[in-house]
Amino acid sequence: MAFLYEQAAGRLMVALDYPSAEQARNLIQDLEGIPCYMKVGMQLYYTAGPDFVKELKAKGYSVFLDLKLHDIPNTVKGGADSLTRLGVDMFNVHASGGLKMMAAAKEGVLSALDSESSLRKPILIGVTQLTSTNQEMLNREIGIPGNVEQSVLSYAALTQEAGLDGVVASPLEVQAIKGRCGTSFITVTPGIRPEGSSAGDQSRTLTPEEAMRQGTDYIVVGRPITTSPQPRKAAELIIEEMMKA
Repeated sequence: MAFLYEQAAGRLMVALDYPSAEQARNLIQDLEGIPCYMKVGMQLYYTAGPDFVKELKAKGYSVFLDLKLHDIPNTVKGGADSLTRLGVDMFNVHASGGLKMMAAAKEGVLSALDSESSLRKPILIGVTQLTSTNQEMLNREIGIPGNVEQSVLSYAALTQEAGLDGVVASPLEVQAIKGRCGTSFITVTPGIRPEGSSAGDQSRTLTPEEAMRQGTDYIVVGRPITTSPQPRKAAELIIEEMMKA
């Protein structure tokens, strides 16, 4: 049972969506001893910076740095090099940046590894469509024809062609992605809402148990934990849901 708990907890990514490092530290203290991933996004990284990532690593956490790199290939290559040197365990780029940009990100990872043998290779993934994207947004606002799943699968195939390790997608698309790109192609799924939780600004959601049954590798959970009056209990209940699958 302990092994199953650790295995499930290691596939839970807690989104530290806070405006300050101090608030994030309070949550981390509440979750002490739970061997989950920590996800650092734009809001926290832009205020706390690389030092906070190093602090998490020093505490023994795996870190997903969620900055969604999207720029010309050479700029993204340099960014990927820097993030690999920082020691993050996972980071992402926007698949909509195209094949050359994603390939450049991988080149940046490899250049850092070549220059410093002590570094570990991070998992590099592409963002397909945000879980807040619905059909109308996709077609009218973003200007992409077809349905959301078709767009996600197209970006997933492009990400795999670029040599990346996997994608960020909603849990609703996991089975289709695995069917097209293979079971070893990693899926990281936000839009996870425990039974009874508000969907908020997410359009495509599943519960933790449902997402795990779809075959996803990692689930990302933010507000159901971070805004809970009892965040540790909330996290443990999510892990219990994951264990059922």
